Amino acid sequence: MRLTDPHALPAADCLAALDATPGGLSAAEAARRLAEHGPNRLPEARARGPLVRFLHQFHNVLIYVLLGAAIVTGALQHWVDTGVILAVVLANAIIGFLQEGKAEAAMAAIRGMLAPRAAVLRDGQRVSVDGADLVPGDIVLLEAGDKAPADLRLLEARGLAAQEAILTGESVPVEKNPAPVAADAALGDRRSMLWSGTLVTQGTARGLVVATGAATEIGRIGGLLAGVEQLTTPLVAQIDHFARWLSFLILLVAGLLLAWGYHVGHMPFAELFMAVVGVAVAAIPEGLPAVMTITLAIGVQAMARRNAIIRRLPAIEAIGSVSVICTDKTGTLTRNEMVVAAAETAEGSFAVGGEGYALEGAITPAGDLAALARAAALCNDAALHRRDGLWMVEGDPMEGALLAFAGKVAGDHTARRLDALPFDSRHRFMAVLSEGPQGRVTHVKGAPERVLRMCAGVDLPHWHERAEALARRGLRVLALAERPETGDRIHPAALEGGLTFLGLVGLIDPPRPEAIAAIADCRAAGIRVKMITGDHAGTAAAIAAQIGLANPHRVLTGADLDRLDDAQLALEVADVDIFARTSPEHKLRLVTALQAGGLSVAMTGDGVNDAPALKRADAGIAMGLKGSEAAKEAADLVLADDNFASIVAAVREGRTVYDNLKKVISWTLPTNAGEALVVVLALLAGLALPVTAVQILWINLITAVTLGLALAFEPTEAGAMTRPPRRRDAPILSGALVWQVVLVALLFLAAV
Repeated sequence: MRLTDPHALPAADCLAALDATPGGLSAAEAARRLAEHGPNRLPEARARGPLVRFLHQFHNVLIYVLLGAAIVTGALQHWVDTGVILAVVLANAIIGFLQEGKAEAAMAAIRGMLAPRAAVLRDGQRVSVDGADLVPGDIVLLEAGDKAPADLRLLEARGLAAQEAILTGESVPVEKNPAPVAADAALGDRRSMLWSGTLVTQGTARGLVVATGAATEIGRIGGLLAGVEQLTTPLVAQIDHFARWLSFLILLVAGLLLAWGYHVGHMPFAELFMAVVGVAVAAIPEGLPAVMTITLAIGVQAMARRNAIIRRLPAIEAIGSVSVICTDKTGTLTRNEMVVAAAETAEGSFAVGGEGYALEGAITPAGDLAALARAAALCNDAALHRRDGLWMVEGDPMEGALLAFAGKVAGDHTARRLDALPFDSRHRFMAVLSEGPQGRVTHVKGAPERVLRMCAGVDLPHWHERAEALARRGLRVLALAERPETGDRIHPAALEGGLTFLGLVGLIDPPRPEAIAAIADCRAAGIRVKMITGDHAGTAAAIAAQIGLANPHRVLTGADLDRLDDAQLALEVADVDIFARTSPEHKLRLVTALQAGGLSVAMTGDGVNDAPALKRADAGIAMGLKGSEAAKEAADLVLADDNFASIVAAVREGRTVYDNLKKVISWTLPTNAGEALVVVLALLAGLALPVTAVQILWINLITAVTLGLALAFEPTEAGAMTRPPRRRDAPILSGALVWQVVLVALLFLAAV
């Protein structure tokens, strides 16, 4: 049984569609449905074993040519030649295998996000069952701190909010209620649903299981991830193209020489063949794969010192070639920590400084915010704790930000709580009665339009305009009020029209200061930065303006993207830098559209919803500290410090690696061509070969790995970060490099 759009249906209709009751399923019916639907687990992804990964190291045209030469020399019983050729091939394979890193485990990481146990109603009784035993039709009971074990349609909710950043990118918990929403509502706007793997931050709920395992939203993303085609990095594609042409040219010349020597020169075949093998091994840059691998490994080590962990070797060069960075907002460009940035009282407007949940920060201009801060501290269920020198919040991040704000204002905020009305989406406010030095006072916080109506003697149009001005800056706005009390209980009716308005506070997930500088560096390097987020359009535009994106005034939402076909999207994506309310499919479409335009794309992110796009991008970059395991495993590069500025360092290092690889190639190819020409001339002139195939192999391997490595350690070129990115289809052999190969080869020949 599969329920379509449960978020748009009344709760009673959902129960009827799944043949369920508010009292839950019977144990026998649950067992039958478990046999029908299977356990509430995601299917496991097939991982490449070590043997397959090792054999994959031989999948290279140059290696195929060398293996062919080894087979023929072995057939002619030239065992020394065979042994040396095989030793070269094996050395390259071992180096590549050791450096490649661990295989993909993104599906396993997503599986780890499912809840291990769940409280359900079975036969009308509350029981705890394994999360894997949940079935559609089960009734699940949840409270603050629980993780949703499956996709749930809410039946009842009291003061419920859930943290959905892993799926939507929204930085604050989302209020939930059982009322149906529009069928075409975006994932983040489906307030009647709780999604598998998301965290309940406050309130209690009773929900109907409507999807389990692979049918859940998180399971659908896992399936999307498994179906994503991972593109070859530009360097790997260029080297493969280069190797094919070089191999074809070498085999063509070798074949012509063999035919000429046998039919025209009448030379003995065995002797002639060894001479031709000498030409082939002289022309093939045997040490190039090894030196390339070592050069990339040097770049990996350099990036590790900058807190960036490279999971696949070619990714270090791929990040250097990117022309577009598609970045998530929450936790990547922003700190993923709420902070009070502004306050509005009858006295005036105030800017609030400071970072994260720290209790330090300047408030300008100076003013009396004591009453506002007291209300923020006492009408609050969160707690702040200092761990390892950092302030951490337990509870709702917005309430943690209010506590930090109260700490910056200072003053004594201790009081004994007597009664409380928890926040509920129906009345849209929270009230707390406490007794302290000021006596018994009820403090209220909530949505401005609701709290202002509860206050006496307030100029409503004036304060609504001030609240909207804060909202236009991308701030989440709360209103605070108070009322003196004599009793020990809160009477909701007495609050209506009986409150004294204190002021407004504006909260935001602030941009990282280092991200602003990093984006400026990207623009100087010719790299366009685009924000792709699941958050609201207004919030995304406000953050984009603060961090300096090129075009912060135009935003496309997920609904806009759905109306565009692939051709229209390819045109729009070139000019728009902000995409809001996006789903995983939207992120994947955007990355694919940019790549279709010949651009190399890096994608950064930290949530499960970012994993498919991370895998598809030329360079997937995950956040290491606050990123989900699914994002890390799908990425090529993990930022251990979650610092967007590390991406710019990675781009610089990637460009250095590419420059050094070109230096190695520009040194290796001319010398190899010179060796080959010497052997060809000796053959054509009927002279004794000046060097044998084994000697050439030995020279090439030793000189390439020693002298070539010197070039691999070259420092970054001046101006590396001021030149535009190269196109993904740019050849690795430029016209100047081809001319250099020809000139040096002729000089080599003339000298011999």
